Amino acid sequence: MRALVTGAAGFVGANIACALAKAGHSVAGLDDFSVGNFENLRGFAGDVVAADVSRPEDWGRRVGKVEAVFHEAAITDTTVTDQMRMMRVNVEAFRDLLDWAAQSRVKTVVYATSAATYGDGPTPMREDAALKPLNIYAYSKAVMEVVAAQARKKHPELRVVGLRYFNVFGPREKFKGAAASMIWQLSQQMLAGRNPRVFEFGEQCRDFIYVKDVVSANLKALESAPSGVYNACTGRKTTFNDIIAALNSVLGKDLKTEYFKNPYSFYQNETLGDPSAAEKAFGFKAAFTTAAGIEDYMREVGLAKAR
Repeated sequence: MRALVTGAAGFVGANIACALAKAGHSVAGLDDFSVGNFENLRGFAGDVVAADVSRPEDWGRRVGKVEAVFHEAAITDTTVTDQMRMMRVNVEAFRDLLDWAAQSRVKTVVYATSAATYGDGPTPMREDAALKPLNIYAYSKAVMEVVAAQARKKHPELRVVGLRYFNVFGPREKFKGAAASMIWQLSQQMLAGRNPRVFEFGEQCRDFIYVKDVVSANLKALESAPSGVYNACTGRKTTFNDIIAALNSVLGKDLKTEYFKNPYSFYQNETLGDPSAAEKAFGFKAAFTTAAGIEDYMREVGLAKAR
């Protein structure tokens, strides 16, 4: 199989591109390197096309014929408030990509959407829930899902699958900086010998999903998912206190937690997805618990204490 991965120098995109290449597939990675980093593609055996995903007229010929597209290119920084930029990069580029895919007779497009579309809705969050995006990033992802539905109607021969990622963590995320997962942020505090700091009293929880499971969700979606939108989650809650305990264990630390008051009135204390639709539709079930993912993660990036 030949596949195109957009955002291939980014966190999830690089993990998908490298996994596909390792499995023996022909892979073209596409990235404009505005956010992605070449370090994420060290060891990647595929081709890399440096171009803006919104301009398929520039890169389409270089990419050539592909059977599948994994669309990961996007602005994922939720602190970006430029609404026009967010919509242009996330929505309009996706619209252009889908038109190109249909014209190029691509069979399947698997794209990243987000659990942020649920906002502060009730848990567990299910795909048929009303969406309540709370910022322009979440809103752009909700509109992407509308664009995907329109493309499916216009081009019924094109299979389009959206995965609503929950809280992804794992190797290759460090270049996201402040937007990297809390697991990465806390590990850096602790490795520097500082006590981990979280909001009072660390019982806030997230549905953390290890990036290797996210890669698995993408590959399984390619294999057999019907067109539609599905959660990419574990269905398990992990508190911030749980993360700190796991990191202390893996990093060989015994650091005490410092709690401080949460200054945000709009803060979301809990995310939790319902994984049943993805499991039923295409057999995806997360293999890693958060603790197991943290251990694998820290060992893979060379930070775990030898035992």
